[in-house]
Amino acid sequence: MKSAAPPYGRQLARRIGLFDGTMIVMGGMVGSGIFVTPADVARSAGSPALILGAWILGGVAALLGAFVYAELSSARPEVGGQYAYLREAVHPLAAFLYGWALLLVIQTGGMAATAIAFARYFRELLPVPLGEGAVAAAAVAALTVVNCLGVRAGSTAQSALMVLKICALAALIGAGLLFGGVAPSSVAPGSATGFGAALIPVLFAYGGWQTACFVAGEMKDPRRDLPRALLLGVAGVIALYTLVAFVCLRTLGADGLARSSAPALEVMTRTLGRRGALAIAAGISISTLGFLSQSILTAPRVYFAMAEDGLFFRSVARVHPRTRAPIVAIALQGALAIAIALAGTFEAITRYVVSIDFVFFALTAACIFVFRRRGVRGTFAMPGHPATTGAFIAICAAVVLSTWRADPVHALAGLGITLAGIPAFLIWRSRSPATAGQPGPPAPPR
Repeated sequence: MKSAAPPYGRQLARRIGLFDGTMIVMGGMVGSGIFVTPADVARSAGSPALILGAWILGGVAALLGAFVYAELSSARPEVGGQYAYLREAVHPLAAFLYGWALLLVIQTGGMAATAIAFARYFRELLPVPLGEGAVAAAAVAALTVVNCLGVRAGSTAQSALMVLKICALAALIGAGLLFGGVAPSSVAPGSATGFGAALIPVLFAYGGWQTACFVAGEMKDPRRDLPRALLLGVAGVIALYTLVAFVCLRTLGADGLARSSAPALEVMTRTLGRRGALAIAAGISISTLGFLSQSILTAPRVYFAMAEDGLFFRSVARVHPRTRAPIVAIALQGALAIAIALAGTFEAITRYVVSIDFVFFALTAACIFVFRRRGVRGTFAMPGHPATTGAFIAICAAVVLSTWRADPVHALAGLGITLAGIPAFLIWRSRSPATAGQPGPPAPPR
């Protein structure tokens, strides 16, 4: 006789509304990258038209991704988001490998890199007798504790930091438009290869919208609010990113932007002097801290879902009886991020995050075809499906191929770590054959 399905997050508290959900979407996208990425794009694209075109096209790709996840989240509003979609539409192994890669490659390595970026700017603003690794570890530890206090505390901290990030980006945009001059730009000949290379950092900067789906099981009304939060959040980030790129291009010119190592800092220094430089350093610190907070809030819900499926340590599914937060999952991720930050080995990891992340983006988009064939529909439908869904999958494939062409060694390393999860999956499944990997309960009626 088959045992009952696990509760799939019913112990968790539904305390996240539309505003906090939108801030989580934006917080998962806006980190420290937008303050430096415009220079990388300019070096690859060359001409002003192609530079702005890369940011607009990247925004379109991000919006397509948001549409994909809006349909999936409204159809299956479960804890774990992307993990749950892959488990039910593809195979439990695909879902496990996603969670495995998220813990060991995608999310934890990115958190360590972001924490180090925070430490570098924080130590410029407030000199402390600690190294970068120690400051980074302290930041991760503090935010881990906050999120262990409950999803309400974590989402409130995340929303406050996201509002401050928006203010920092608005200050950069306003300073460039109001006080910055118009720098001349030479019209460099563009190329398809250069434009394709420019899209890699753009799409990396736009990534992260999907992490809001991890906390679907803790939203007050996920079928209604999560699709809205995805679309509002991604649209807001597209507007901010495009304006930041325009301001950097306008103030520095295409040539100056390509030569800059810190374009946001240079724009603020030119327009507002030393005060502007200090202000944007504070803004970048807040931005990195906000991105870190969002990562700690969202990703542990995937490991929690894996444990409920019997495909991870059972203790990771433990929920604190008072705060109703998955404290073991949060602490596990925080401990790994701290270890990577202190060891200083995170830099290589971040280089192959993209190649692995976009493989799972493509697989997740394919879940729409499976769910529709099964008659599983939500309150939101992917506009233009199947053409638009196919276009998003094609974009993901192109990004993966580009990263393999640019850095095959680190892409292969990322793939190796991900595939190393196969024997781990088989071991955990053999220990819990009755329930491991079984799909969750049917979606509740609309």
